[in-house]
Order: sequence, then structure tokens, then C-alpha cells
Amino acid sequence: MEISEILPFIAGIASFLVAGGLVAWISKQPAGTKEMMDISNAVKVGAAAFLKREMKIIVPVAIALTVIIGAFLTPSNGLAFAVGAALSAVAGIISLKITVKAAVRAAHLSNDGLGKTFAMAFRGGATVGLAVPAMALMAIAGLYLVFPDPITIAGVGIGASLIALFIRIGGGIFTKAADMGADLVGKVEANIPEDDPRNPATIADNVGDNVGDAAGMGSDVYESYIVTILAALLIAALIGAPNYFLYPILVGSSGMIASIIGVVIVGSKGVTDVMKPLNRSFYVSAAIAIALNYVFITQFIEQNEAAYALFGTTVIGVILVPVIQKITDKYTSYKHGPVNEIADSAKWGYASLTLMGIIKGMQSTGPFMIALVVAIIISYSISAAAAPEGADPVLYGIFGTSLTAMAMLSLAGIVLSIDAFGPIADNAGGIAEMSEQDPIVRERTDILDSVGNTTAAVGKGFAIASAALTALALFAAYVTFTGIDGINIFKADVLAMLFVGGMIPVVFSALAMKSVGKAAMEMVQEVRRQFKEIPGIMEGTGTPEYAKCVDISTKAALKEMILPGLITIITPVIIGLVFGAEPLGGYMAGVCVSGVMWAIFQNNAGGAWDNAKKSFEAGVEINGVMTYKGSDAHKAAVTGDTVGDPFKDTSGPSMNILIKLT
Repeated sequence: MEISEILPFIAGIASFLVAGGLVAWISKQPAGTKEMMDISNAVKVGAAAFLKREMKIIVPVAIALTVIIGAFLTPSNGLAFAVGAALSAVAGIISLKITVKAAVRAAHLSNDGLGKTFAMAFRGGATVGLAVPAMALMAIAGLYLVFPDPITIAGVGIGASLIALFIRIGGGIFTKAADMGADLVGKVEANIPEDDPRNPATIADNVGDNVGDAAGMGSDVYESYIVTILAALLIAALIGAPNYFLYPILVGSSGMIASIIGVVIVGSKGVTDVMKPLNRSFYVSAAIAIALNYVFITQFIEQNEAAYALFGTTVIGVILVPVIQKITDKYTSYKHGPVNEIADSAKWGYASLTLMGIIKGMQSTGPFMIALVVAIIISYSISAAAAPEGADPVLYGIFGTSLTAMAMLSLAGIVLSIDAFGPIADNAGGIAEMSEQDPIVRERTDILDSVGNTTAAVGKGFAIASAALTALALFAAYVTFTGIDGINIFKADVLAMLFVGGMIPVVFSALAMKSVGKAAMEMVQEVRRQFKEIPGIMEGTGTPEYAKCVDISTKAALKEMILPGLITIITPVIIGLVFGAEPLGGYMAGVCVSGVMWAIFQNNAGGAWDNAKKSFEAGVEINGVMTYKGSDAHKAAVTGDTVGDPFKDTSGPSMNILIKLT
């Protein structure tokens, strides 16, 4: 076996070893007081119970599809589907377990300063960031080495997407139902702090952070990685140049090695602005990835104009990540104008703040889409222009764009590390509040949580950008393997299905948010009932019935996730059978364009509303007067955040999975 073929496994094993070292370090840190551990254990039990019940629904479906795909396509595709589906679930479980373990320790370490809190939250996130992409890289590399024809392992992408979709939707409905119920009754009606132990929905809220933001995020990034590298392999197969087959996998290896180094160099001493070490870590990783991509293509592929052009497309992919980060930061960070405008609009009341959040979310789609369009055109043009004589320049152009997407996803390790510390900080803040720690502890976790809102939005933007870039490669593979000439919108049935496809992300979002709303209203009624019927609950002498709120979110999430998931799976099958391949291509184009827009809007609007709410914790100057928590303006901001919750944590993050699964 050549060194180029074992590099992905070397990179993956190294990543797992570093992740294992981080887990060992996390486990050695003190877990805190008995009260902290009791709360953490309650969250752990609730999250595990939810995932177990969710898997009882998903696993039989996955097994049935494994048999069907293996029987009607190829056994290798059935096996690949099973691998993709199983590891998607494993990615979610890994993310969940690490987040729970790190959160309680981060809460305890907050007593010793911001630096130690940051170290725990980041290293917990880095464990997920290194383990999940490594697992995806080794899985796809292993399948490819055993079955060298990528079309015979395309099932791995379907399996990864299917399970990720249900984990994302189910976890998103759970977490936002609990969050909205806790906020609307606790913060707005009862005027008690967030995560106050008197609020019956707080345990459910913290469970939701883990099953939605942690498990959902882990399976989401795993799925994005698998599908992106698979798309690049499919186009490499169409080009028919065997020496290019390994390059997408080598690009993944370079990003994995770069991410390991980026994680290791993050320090925590004297940290005051947590974005500085995070940004430094990313830029170091990006530089190393670019250098390794050059070394790998010149040493293991070839040295000619086409190879240099393909290397250039990977540089574009790496550069696109900080561009997305800057755009997202501008629209979701409390340090910039859009969030400040949303907070300031609270002086006019609930409606103006909600409207301003919608406006800023919509505005954010402009620069984001321009960045994507520029990346697509440049990567396509330079690789198409350098196609060897006699080769198809269109396929080379599409291969270049798929490598741009792969170069982006190759940095999933460091991006996910930066993203995943947010839910840990959020959970740590909840544990600190519920165990009645010194207020300074909550202040420190809130600093990290606010940054985490922005980094989470970056992670979601990262995933949706990869979906948009990967779509071109998937379309090329689709057109080739179905034998159609193209997708011609001058045909009535193709245009009609284009509109149907554009409708699906809108309907999907409506169904997902309606599900959250129905579950949240059940939660609101339960919290109100307990406040009314349990003696001494507001005085702190009565004990809330936390388990009932966890059960409400669990039942609602498992019930409500079915319909959006079924629409995603069944609609393209029906259209393909009734109208044929070309109209189905139109449908998929509509899903892609509409889904990208809706994802950007919802993710950024939700993140901006959340940080506008947090701005009042430090104080917002309104009409020359500093305004803080508990004010009417703050209550309006809480309502805006509540509206944004299902945007950014349920329907928005599901869009990229919806696109690729379709």
C-alpha cells in the first residue's frame, strides 16, 4: 500500500489520540460540588433517555433501507449506507457525552477565572472537533480502498444524511420547546433569571442544549464531511484520471493534520478576549492546510498545469472559511452594528425588535451569497481552463469546485472545535445558576456563551456553504449517471418542479417551527401549572417536577420530527417516479437555492436576536439611559430571542442536510 493511501488513517488515528488525551485531561479535572453533579447527572440521564427513544424509531428504518438498497442496487451500497448511518449516530453520541462531561467541569472552574473556564470549554469542543471528522475521513477512505468505484459506495452519503436529519430535527424540536417554555414563563412572566432552579423547565432546557446543539451538531458536521468528499470522488471517477482519485482524501488528511496543530496551540493563560486565541488557532490551521495540500498534490498526484489549478481551488476553499466567519461575525456579534441596532430597536417594543431581527437576517444573505458565487466561479474557471488537452473542461471545472468544498470541510476539525465550545459554555452557565454559584461564575460563562452564539452561527454557515458548493458536483454526477442531457427549465414540467423544490425548504421550516411551537405551548402550560400548584416553588422551598418537562419535550420531539423527515425523503422519490429524471433535477435545483437562502437567513437572524438579548446583561444605552436585565426593553429582547430559537437551532441548521439528502 502506498504512503498516500495510508495517510488518511495516520491523520485519523493521530486525531483520535489527541482527542483521547483531551478526554483524559477533562476527566482529571474536578467535577464540582454535589449540587453541580446532581444537575449534570440529571441532564445526562435525560439526554441519554431521549437519544435511546429516538434510536428506537430511526434504527428499524435504517435497517430496512440497508436491505432495500443492498438488494436493488449493490451489496456494497447497502454496506456503505449502513456505515454512513451508524457513524452518523455515533458522531451524535460522542458529541453528547463529551459536552455533558465538560460542561459541569467548566462551571466549577469558572470560580478560578475566565482562562480556566475557556480552557475546559474549548478542549471539550476540540475533543468533538477532532474525533468526528477523523471518523468520517477514515470511514470514507476505508470504503474507497475496498470499493474503488465511488458510485458503488454512494449509499454512505444517504445513510449519513438520513440519520443526521432526524437527529438535527428531533434534537432541535426538543431543545427549543424547552428553551421557549422556560423563557416565556420564567423570564418574561415570573421575572426570574435564566436557568433559575425554581423554573421546572431548566433541566429540560439543559438536556436540549446537549441533544440539539451537541448531538445534532456532531452528526451534522459528520454528514457534511462524508457527502462533500463523496461528491468529489464521484467527479474524479467521471474525469477518468486515476491519479486524481486520491486527492480529495488527501485534502481531508491535510486539514485533519492542520486541525490537530491548531487545537494544540490554543492557550488559556491571561485570556480576556476569547476570540483572539480562537482566531489565531484557525489561521495557523489554514496556513498549514494550504501548505500540505501543495505538498500532497506535487508529491503524490502530479506536477502540471491542471494539478496546480486544482491546488488553487483548495486555497479558495480554505480562504472561504474566514470570509464566512467575518460575515457571520458582523451580523451576529454584539460588537457590531446589526446586533446593536436590534437591541436599540427594543425601545419601540416587541414588534420593532422582532422586525429588526428579520431585516438583519435577510440582509446577511447578500454578502454570504456573493462570497459563495465568487468562490464557485473562480474555482470552476481556473480548473476548467487548465484541463488537459482532450479532457472535458466542464468536468474539470466541476471537480475544482468540489475540491473547494472539500478544502473547506477539511478544516472541520478546527471549525467544529471552535463551534462546539458554545454549547458547553451554555450548559456550564445553566449548571452554575441552578447550583446557586457566585454571580461572577455566571458572568464568565455568559462571556463564553455570547461568543459561542457567533461561533455556532459560523459553524452553521460553514455547513450550508459546503452544501451549496457540493451541489454542483452532485448535479454533475446526477446528470451523468441518469443519462439525461441536462436540466432544461424551458420545459414546463422541469420549471414546475423547480418551483416545487423551492417550496420545500419553506414548508419544511414551517413544519419544524410549528412543531417547536406546539411543544413549547405544552411546556408553557406545564410550567405555569407547577408555579401555581406546587407550594413554595417561588420561595425556593418547593421542588419543581423537572422530569415532567423533560418528558413533554421528549414526546413532542419524537412525534413532531416524523412529518418534516418524511416529506424530505418521499417527495423526490414520488417526483422521480411520476415525472422522470429531468424534472427531478429541476426539483433538486429549487431545493438547493431556496434552502441555502433560508438557512443563512434563519441562522443569522437567530444568532443576532440571541446576542441582542445578551447585550442587556452588560447594559444597552437607550435614549441616553443605560438599560439592563428586567427592563421592558430586555423583555422585548427575550421575546426576539424566543422567536429566533427555532430559526437558528431547528429549521435553519437542517437546511444543509435537507439539500444533500435530496
